[in-house]
Amino acid sequence: MNNILEQLQQELTRSLSGLDAAQTQLRPIGHPEKWSIQQIVEHLLLTYASTGTALQARLTKGTPTQATPSLQQRVGQFFLITLGVFPRGREAPIPVTPQTPQEPIAGADLTALIAQRLAHLDQTINQFEALFGTQHAATHMVLGPLSARQWRRFQLIHGVHHAKQIIAIRRSHGL
Repeated sequence: MNNILEQLQQELTRSLSGLDAAQTQLRPIGHPEKWSIQQIVEHLLLTYASTGTALQARLTKGTPTQATPSLQQRVGQFFLITLGVFPRGREAPIPVTPQTPQEPIAGADLTALIAQRLAHLDQTINQFEALFGTQHAATHMVLGPLSARQWRRFQLIHGVHHAKQIIAIRRSHGL
């Protein structure tokens, strides 16, 4: 696996380590409207699937995206991907918003799902990179067209942001 996605997997594994299925249902204290730990992970899994689908569509078409980023998208890319600054308070787009979990899942099982999905995403990104190199791969809903390297970096910064949320929830509950 690419070292950027491997780093992401390690960060998420650390944040979920030792949690049982009941603990993954915890939310920030005093904020029942916020996502539970499991919902945070489900959001991440949805983003991996969404990215993979977008890249697979480009592979199927046999061409990378022809879109070019706007000035606003370039600024967003610079802050997020280059500087690693993830904006706070932004609502997730509907396609990557988790539903209310049906069945609680333990941290170890969530970690296994993350590993599986990241491995699949890594494979898709590698296929794209092998065919198209450093060209813009596919278009992000907010950041615009991103290269394979930028997609990996986006997933890392995004995932670390959410790993910090998981750790904050754990600490607030004394875990």
